[in-house]
Amino acid sequence: MSAELANGLTQISYLLAAGLFIFSLRWLNRPQTARRGVLAGVVGMVAAVVGTLLHPEIASYLWIVVALAIGTAFGIPLSRVALTAVPQRTALSHAFGGLAAGLVGIAKYTLWVQDDSLTTFRISVIVIEVLLGFITFTGSLMAAGKLQEVIPTRPITYRGQNWVNLSLLGIAIAASVGLIYDPSLWPLFGLVVGLSLLFGVLLILPIGGADMPTVISILNSYAGLAAVAMGFVLDNMLLVTAGALDGASGFILSVIMCRAMNRSFTNVLFGAFGTVAAGGGPGGEEKVVKSATAQDVADLLENASRVVVVPGYGMAVAQAQHRVREVYDQLVKRGVDVKFAIHPVAGRMPGHMNVLLAEADIPYESLVEMDEINRDLPQTDVVLVVGANDVVNPAARHDASSPIYGMPIIDADKARVCVAIKRSMSAGFAGIDNELYSADNTLMLFGDAKAMIGEISKALAGGGGLGH
Repeated sequence: MSAELANGLTQISYLLAAGLFIFSLRWLNRPQTARRGVLAGVVGMVAAVVGTLLHPEIASYLWIVVALAIGTAFGIPLSRVALTAVPQRTALSHAFGGLAAGLVGIAKYTLWVQDDSLTTFRISVIVIEVLLGFITFTGSLMAAGKLQEVIPTRPITYRGQNWVNLSLLGIAIAASVGLIYDPSLWPLFGLVVGLSLLFGVLLILPIGGADMPTVISILNSYAGLAAVAMGFVLDNMLLVTAGALDGASGFILSVIMCRAMNRSFTNVLFGAFGTVAAGGGPGGEEKVVKSATAQDVADLLENASRVVVVPGYGMAVAQAQHRVREVYDQLVKRGVDVKFAIHPVAGRMPGHMNVLLAEADIPYESLVEMDEINRDLPQTDVVLVVGANDVVNPAARHDASSPIYGMPIIDADKARVCVAIKRSMSAGFAGIDNELYSADNTLMLFGDAKAMIGEISKALAGGGGLGH
């Protein structure tokens, strides 16, 4: 194949891939077209890889095959994780993307500094690529460690931490400016690499588990921007396009998540939110709660006209989504209107609850976003909270001293009856008690969510179709 033909096929493949990536993001906006979006993304990536392999500058495929084999050996096991592990799996993907960008930056710097071909533009994009790539690498590894609880999920803070972090970042930027002035100063390049790696670790240390969904989307944005810089370094416009899509979508998602928590980027990155504290009310005061049995809850559900289920991370941990589907089916057979209230930051990654419920084949039309469902909750007979905590805490509406004050919540307390399934009265990620649990219209069903929902399902099955 001639070089001219190979280059033409490469550019056509890149154009096709770029179009498919754009359609993929578009289709992923709606559950009904999400499968099509995933398929478009996969086909687009295959086209991008094939186009790259056709590139006329490739002299040997040996190392490409070696890298492909290593990537496959790691990738297949990583793809076979439980849905509860998807957040940390996503963080690892970001880490690998950041590492790839950083290593390409190092390779290109080494090559170009030797043949004295480092222009101001080239060294500028290399510095940006290395900074963002290695910050994403170590930051994503830290996020994955916290999500896997290999590293404590609580914020790890010390006096003057933000000043230390900002000082290190300032030094890295100053070293970058020095490199742009004189690219041959390789010790400055090593300093940029080292500080980038260190800053990624220090950036995530003070961030608690409650903020991990937003942190993942921010790191996704960093990885995309690193890919943009890598595209300029490699003179690959597909990387620029795909990276820009990734960076922009990650940034937009981060904005949506911050709005859902009524918080700013600076508060997420430097606010040390998510401290896990012991239970108990203010000043150690014990709150009185009313407990119920699975049979009590089944009776309430059976005689309800409208039921809203609020899923949370506890449902994910217990893998209770299939039991929830059983209860959903039995209630629908009785003519009960059942909806699922989805909070934007429920779980540990964006869309976590949607994915779990979709796995259990719960109809898309039964999943309702927070703003829409809140209008119906005062007319709802029973709200069933399955493993959710901070996203239903009424303190967010009125307690100015609360760390979640101002965060939009699902108004579960406004229903006629609220049933909360929880293992214990321990605090959620925000480290505060939930006022909902001691409300007059709330019943607590203590136990593992999967087991308790299973008991409710059995009780409903044995109820003989009473009520409706």
